[in-house]
Amino acid sequence: MIQDSRDKLLARANLLALLTIGYNFIEGLVSMGLGSADETLALFGFGVDSFIEVISAVGVWHMLRRLRIHGDERRDAFEQRSLRITGGAFYALTTGLVVMAALNLAQQHKPETTLWGVVVSLASMSFMWLLIHHKTKIGNALNSPAILADAVCSKACLYLSVVLLVASGGYELTGIGSLDAIGALLISWLTWREGREAFAKAQGMECGCSCRSTTPA
Repeated sequence: MIQDSRDKLLARANLLALLTIGYNFIEGLVSMGLGSADETLALFGFGVDSFIEVISAVGVWHMLRRLRIHGDERRDAFEQRSLRITGGAFYALTTGLVVMAALNLAQQHKPETTLWGVVVSLASMSFMWLLIHHKTKIGNALNSPAILADAVCSKACLYLSVVLLVASGGYELTGIGSLDAIGALLISWLTWREGREAFAKAQGMECGCSCRSTTPA
């Protein structure tokens, strides 16, 4: 009976991982397409981040498959490689956003519109809150530090969505073009932190997101 319950919880965790992969992939396509069309750097950068999150989510999905079979939460070579690729991609995104944001500020660039940034950020905030809530619930039920760490790290995506919402909503309300570039710079700061934590995990260290717990209502 206990094993059956554990298997059901792991199956739900696996489903959440697959939903995370699918959602981030679609969100990345939509955000990059709309960000490019409307010339909004914050939304475009947000979309690139979503694609990088797909790599990270694949690593989590692999970990859950291994956990169901072997019950071992220690990272294997595949997960460490995935984390290093994720970390490098986050650092590359950080560099690109900083350079482009600086150019946009110097040229006083203004997006066509940031309305889609508002829409995408609200959708992302809702989905990420649900992911955090259910991953935390399953992680607590299984007493799994790995699943709980993944749940808390999902908060990074929530923070990115909040930054996108503030930058996009601020521009729509005020028309101040620099808000888009400032939003991109804030996103670059968050992606730099994500990259640093990914490399720390790959080296077997505890990152900031795995040192805390979260209990969404």
